Amino acid sequence: MPDSLGPRLKVGVVVPSTNTSAQPELDALRPDGVTNHTGRMVIGDDPMVDEPGFGQVMHSIRLSTHPAIRSVTGCGPDCVIVGVSPESYWEGKDSHGRVLDSMREAAGGLPVTMSPDAINAALAAHDARRIAVITPYLPVGDDAVSRFFADSGYDLLSLHGLGIPSPARISHVSEAELRDAIKEIDTADVEAIVQVGTNVAMARVAAAAEFWLGKPVISNNVVLYWHALRRNGVTDRVRGFGSLLAEH
Repeated sequence: MPDSLGPRLKVGVVVPSTNTSAQPELDALRPDGVTNHTGRMVIGDDPMVDEPGFGQVMHSIRLSTHPAIRSVTGCGPDCVIVGVSPESYWEGKDSHGRVLDSMREAAGGLPVTMSPDAINAALAAHDARRIAVITPYLPVGDDAVSRFFADSGYDLLSLHGLGIPSPARISHVSEAELRDAIKEIDTADVEAIVQVGTNVAMARVAAAAEFWLGKPVISNNVVLYWHALRRNGVTDRVRGFGSLLAEH
């Protein structure tokens, strides 16, 4: 017999314990018959203002990610979303495959979605290579994100870091700040705007921005969920959260 509330798909989600944005945003995206089951990577709200501080946050994430994945696999999910951004970009494009393999191993071989794969698939769906990127970070984090996209073959026209000093404070970014960041980095040459950082609550702003810009605006939580749904056979068109879920 299938799960009574999630007969179509059960999605395991792991996020840092400091993250208060990913869980409510992902829950808002659920089609009927799909359920989300969240585990927490236990980390401290350590400063990310310099490389040693960012490195400490990364160390905490690495120690706690596999236990968090194992905590959600007990409910028998069909796939796992790893909702943490820095680990995806910090050591560059060439390390991503190794990181993804380790996540799959921790998940017992289940399909795993991480930000780089989801964003690559979304940009391919939109046929976009010239991008602008919004991050929640200070320059130490921005540099890693910039290198990752450049090494992945994208033409990174601009990057705007919101300069948030610690993981928990990222959720305090307002919709007005996100609106202003989009306006700052958008130019006629930009084919798509990408936002990274799963503790940034940008789903609603991105959908609205697509309407008035007439181009894709890809928010991190929406793209992760879209990728997980589509990879696992759920093709429902979910309206109100942008073109990815509504049209692709």
